[in-house]
Amino acid sequence: MSNESLTALKQHFGFDHFLPGQADVVDHLLGGHSTAAVFPTGGGKSLCYQLPALLLPGLTLVVSPLIALMKDQIDALQRRGIASARLDSSLSRDEYRTVMDQVRAGTLRLLYVAPERFNNERFRQALEGIHISLFAVDEAHCISEWGHNFRPDYLKLAGFAQRYNAERILALTATATPRVLDDICAGFGISPQHAVRTGFYRPNLILRATAVRAARRDSALLSVIGQQPPGPTIVYVTLQRTAEQVAQRLATAGLPARAYHAGMKDEERALVQDWFMESPTAVVVATIAFGMGIDKANIRGVCHYNLPKSLENYAQEIGRAGRDYERSLCHTLVCADDLTVLENFIYGDTPDPESVRSLVDDVFAREADFDVNLFEMSTQHDIRPLVLRTLLTRLELEGYLEGGTPFYSAYKFRPLETREQILARFEGERRQFLGDLFNFAREGRVWSQLDPAEAATSLRVDRDRVIRALDWLADKELLEVQAGGVRNRYRRLQPAADAQALAESLHAYNLQREGAEIERLQQVMALFNLDGCRAAALAAHFGEVLEAPCGQCSGCTGDTEVIPARVPAAIPDALWSRLQPVVARVGAALATPRSIARFLCGLSSPQISRGRLAKDPLFGTLAETPFPTVLTWALNQVQSQR
Repeated sequence: MSNESLTALKQHFGFDHFLPGQADVVDHLLGGHSTAAVFPTGGGKSLCYQLPALLLPGLTLVVSPLIALMKDQIDALQRRGIASARLDSSLSRDEYRTVMDQVRAGTLRLLYVAPERFNNERFRQALEGIHISLFAVDEAHCISEWGHNFRPDYLKLAGFAQRYNAERILALTATATPRVLDDICAGFGISPQHAVRTGFYRPNLILRATAVRAARRDSALLSVIGQQPPGPTIVYVTLQRTAEQVAQRLATAGLPARAYHAGMKDEERALVQDWFMESPTAVVVATIAFGMGIDKANIRGVCHYNLPKSLENYAQEIGRAGRDYERSLCHTLVCADDLTVLENFIYGDTPDPESVRSLVDDVFAREADFDVNLFEMSTQHDIRPLVLRTLLTRLELEGYLEGGTPFYSAYKFRPLETREQILARFEGERRQFLGDLFNFAREGRVWSQLDPAEAATSLRVDRDRVIRALDWLADKELLEVQAGGVRNRYRRLQPAADAQALAESLHAYNLQREGAEIERLQQVMALFNLDGCRAAALAAHFGEVLEAPCGQCSGCTGDTEVIPARVPAAIPDALWSRLQPVVARVGAALATPRSIARFLCGLSSPQISRGRLAKDPLFGTLAETPFPTVLTWALNQVQSQR
């Protein structure tokens, strides 16, 4: 451990010593080595890149999945006088320009972006030539196809780090099993000797569980909150509407409770987060988006009103309690009926084999170099966007495709000076070019629309020149420019020798992932059915062996109950006759047993959304019936009609 890092730790963060694992990570990074860090939630991962950012000469680029995490950390850094900023969709044009000016000037120490920011053509161009000393990737488990939150965009981050000559990479996560850590190291080129894993178990977190029926859950929640030590509380739920309903019930009972979920406006979520950070007694009822990166040490309770989706999610969510090392209660209300909703979400992601085959046929029928709008392709083949991106990534990994730079196919601009005033600033060929460009644009009442590729062809120039001209005019505040219509470029590297076999392989991959996600749910139920130490079992899942039982979880105290079996809703006898007119009317959207099962279970798909079928009275009729049961029923009904 260097004196320089200890001095910086005290000077900038006010700490006299590092938490476990932090010094090793910082030393590896300052020594020039790419590093992986697996720390429990609350274990101080963020300092592992914030401190080196102050000691390394260039920019530290932090890739983080949530705006809430960026906002919270940047606020704290700026209070310490550390130059940091974020780029996200909430920034105005002027705010974006200010941040990029700081990046180009070298005055910014840390820049936070989402993985999807690399799909922004202007951002990718702006990074060219920037000295990136450290490329930090938070939630790095997302790179692993066997992690609990795989995101295709993460697979490409290592390539971006290499493209921009990042000197070192730091991959961070709180929820990596040994297998996932191996994937992280392989994906980012990290030597195993530079992977730092600290202990997962935190003795101040008391793991409790109560078996309940759905009808008793509200009263059980009030009882749990009443039993925990006084202080801020997070109540996790699965659905947005549940967050609203439970928050209202708690408020009616006299508790300071508010809802938080992705369906709220950005400013509403920000207000709730700020309120929670400032209040000593706040109760937030939230979906899983809340809490990522929340730096609030005195959270006394985390209650799961609904079952967590996986042990990884559970560990991450309870880890937000007790970061001050004081006793905190983590209580789960175990209701087996929750399994149906959680399982159905998983099944809803798996496309029909017919959809996968049509995607394969589409890709290999195109020219060798092609570009697509993923939203349109998703709707065309009735494959959810994330699943579509995953399948295209699989084709890249298997050597069939090579992804290119995404680009905007549609720009719109609004003059901030008159056209004559703008053109008067230029002479000769440049003036002629801009005049022709303005003439080519489709002029509206306020905004003019422009396809850069079409303009470039018409004006016989490179597309890049059109983009550079618009960006320059925007930087000089002569135009307000907005880009949209992202299209993804691909190059086909080889043909499919057997398209049907390839489609079957991709569909089998989908089914394999579906099975893995279902197994995660079964692991959750196994933990809450365990008679022995549940803290030890949870730690073992992440590769840590406790020397002795914790002595305080429900399994250790013997405070266990038999979890009542779920009671799935029956399928009405007359449902098929009611459904047939809908199937006949909408055609392709409900053409297969799986699409029918999705519709009845209330699971949307691109074609269900396009047909506005969620408004049909039968949509979600069997939301409380397990998807496999509904799928088997739909298959039998369709076959009986043949």
